[in-house]
Amino acid sequence: MIRKLMTLTALAVISGQALATDVINHKSPNCGCCTQWTEHMRDAGFNVTEKLHNDMNPIKQKMGIPSELTACHTAEINGYVFEGHISPEDVKAFLDNPPNNAIGLAVPGMPIGSSGMEYGDKKDEYSVYAFNKQGQKFEYRHYNGK
Repeated sequence: MIRKLMTLTALAVISGQALATDVINHKSPNCGCCTQWTEHMRDAGFNVTEKLHNDMNPIKQKMGIPSELTACHTAEINGYVFEGHISPEDVKAFLDNPPNNAIGLAVPGMPIGSSGMEYGDKKDEYSVYAFNKQGQKFEYRHYNGK
């Protein structure tokens, strides 16, 4: 009986982890850097489905992304929102330990050197922000330029 309970518990944990890796990436059909971000996420073990939209503004509004944090694509993972070129490592760190009241992360704009925006050795300085339903934000991580 104990062995059966332990097996069922292990299966539930594994199933939960599998669900945690499912990503819906909302993007424009014409955006190549968003597709590159999808590939980075897949390489990191995420299961990504792309949904194409000609107008991303309604998606961003529905997800509660503050206008100053918007970027080109918007992803959903386990009820959280990930806006722009966030590294898979930052996504994983957030999912493992979400900040209090945060609904997601955002990298505003399209900084060179962020995931999906690589251009040789060039890297812009940029920040990753966490944000809540009230539109409040704080710096979650910072990357120096090169």
